[in-house]
Amino acid sequence: MTFKSTSAGFVFTTGLIGLSNTFFDVSLVWLLLPGGTFLMMLIYGSASIQSNFFVPTHCHANITEKQVALSFDDGPHLEFTPQILSVLAEYNATATFFVIGKNIVGNENILKQIDAAGHSIGNHSYTHSVFIDFKNVQGFKEELVQTEESVLNVTGKRMALFRPPYGVITPSLAKAVNLLDCHVIGWSIRSFDTTSGSANNIAQRVQSQIRPGAIILFHDTSDKTVQALKQTLEFTKQNGYKVVGIDQLLKIKAYE
Repeated sequence: MTFKSTSAGFVFTTGLIGLSNTFFDVSLVWLLLPGGTFLMMLIYGSASIQSNFFVPTHCHANITEKQVALSFDDGPHLEFTPQILSVLAEYNATATFFVIGKNIVGNENILKQIDAAGHSIGNHSYTHSVFIDFKNVQGFKEELVQTEESVLNVTGKRMALFRPPYGVITPSLAKAVNLLDCHVIGWSIRSFDTTSGSANNIAQRVQSQIRPGAIILFHDTSDKTVQALKQTLEFTKQNGYKVVGIDQLLKIKAYE
């Protein structure tokens, strides 16, 4: 189901009920059924990035080769991003960093380090505000473009990958993404490394779900993630998995 097909179904059903009311005196109370269903579908489509409800989203690769992709949200972070880069280098692993534009200020050298090490960089909005999902199309465009320009000024590269803040997609965000021609990237494994769980619990959660083509979501914002990453990379090494960037896994371009 997509937003387009669901909307068409809603219009058809409400129109049918309206005609039934006019010609057969069917109660308009029946409108509550398609209305409630449509509302629940909107909520589900917004909250579930894997649903592809508003816009096509890449959440995994359909492959049999033992490859997985690592991704890190919410950086660059002055303390933890360099540690993440060091661990990745130790295991010869490549990753994708979805950066918040406002965090680039003062951390330009870290962004350069990410790029120089061969990792790809994606857009994760400029503010990552808790109110960001209430923005209109123009507001979302400004968020994405501002981060795009910030990365371009530092690396000379224009990003083509975008991960929605909180993994939430609204109709306005979907329109903005289409206008800017971005690849929307989700995940198939969520580490929950920003919760109160220990590094061991985080690593075990990730390892239990690793399959060929998986996209793993971490955040380069805490020591727990650094420790969980070490355990995860040791697991992939022992089990014959190659760890790559999202662009390599999906065979798409990270930059325009």
